[in-house]
Amino acid sequence: SASVLTVACEQTEVLLFDPISSKHIKTLSEAHEDCVNNIRFLDNRLFATCSDDTTIALWDLRKLNTKVCTLHGHTSWVKNIEYDTNTRLLVTSGFDGNVIIWDTNRCTEDGCPHKKFFHTRFLMRMRLTPDCSKMLISTSSGYLLILHDLDLNKSLEVGSYPILRARRTTSSSEITSSSSSAPRTVGSPCHQNESGLLSEKQMSRSSQREGGSPRNSLEVLTPEVPGERDRGNCITSLQLHPKGWATLLRCSSNTDDQEWTCVYEFQEGAPVRPVSPRCSLRLTHCIEEANVGRGYIKELCFSPDGRMISSPHGFGIRLLGFDAYCSELVDCLPKEAGPLKEIRSLYSHNDVVLTTKFSPTHCQIASGCLSGRVSLYQPKF
Repeated sequence: SASVLTVACEQTEVLLFDPISSKHIKTLSEAHEDCVNNIRFLDNRLFATCSDDTTIALWDLRKLNTKVCTLHGHTSWVKNIEYDTNTRLLVTSGFDGNVIIWDTNRCTEDGCPHKKFFHTRFLMRMRLTPDCSKMLISTSSGYLLILHDLDLNKSLEVGSYPILRARRTTSSSEITSSSSSAPRTVGSPCHQNESGLLSEKQMSRSSQREGGSPRNSLEVLTPEVPGERDRGNCITSLQLHPKGWATLLRCSSNTDDQEWTCVYEFQEGAPVRPVSPRCSLRLTHCIEEANVGRGYIKELCFSPDGRMISSPHGFGIRLLGFDAYCSELVDCLPKEAGPLKEIRSLYSHNDVVLTTKFSPTHCQIASGCLSGRVSLYQPKF
């Protein structure tokens, strides 16, 4: 929300600030029974929080003394909240590997009707594109899953996806199903093998609609990351460009000695068959990070216009652009991947910065560090 800055805390608290005056408004001291991980506004007054206590809570800014309701369905830490404003469906993901859909249209004091939509092991982050046509899921094993032509009303068969391998062991990053005889795709740094995860019959049954157009068709990628070709990586943070042009990843090596911020443009175009190989993402820009605070996840973000990236960098943040003039991504697409340009560095913390966010309406950036300090930045005119 543009009028309130909300802060998810490691303990059980949610803090609310006025972003213009920087004044503290309220503390929800027992918002959850464990760490609060993510906050998502559904409109100007309703927002949702999720926690390591395995629940999601809905709140109303006009009545913060009590929750609107608590949602139960996950069996492990809940890390992500997304929202489809057209259908008013809430989408959450957690370390239980589940993506769950909640129907807020039928919300009561006892919660919302919900269903399990998707499951995969090693799930880290889940995002919806701005038009809700795709769902992206990153994993700690270095895979990026994309569900194309998304239909949130149609659950996928949980359990029909064989387990993804925990780590990549070759530079070609083969993806196979749990069956050793399954077909596989090997070659380019960014490739996938849908047929290794779903048989053609399963794909036809679970993702075809009338007229033969696939819904919820699954693509599995191992995104190219500089310097990681022999060691594999963990995709810890996942964001989408506000215009849906690209995805933004923060990756750390399995050995935790390197950390990268990478931008990948979407390459549209349907495959010839639902199970034929394709690669929807192309690495366009990247930059190596400071790798301070190993083991902690650093959440980065696009600016509202998509021209800049704010990225945690040691005890501060870096503002990054696709060129030195903060041009649009579409005007800065190189033939081969190039470096992100550092526009400005901002350091005001005494501990490792773990998260940063642009205001959706004002010239402001917020950052939060491990010791709990929140900083607000705005340009001097």
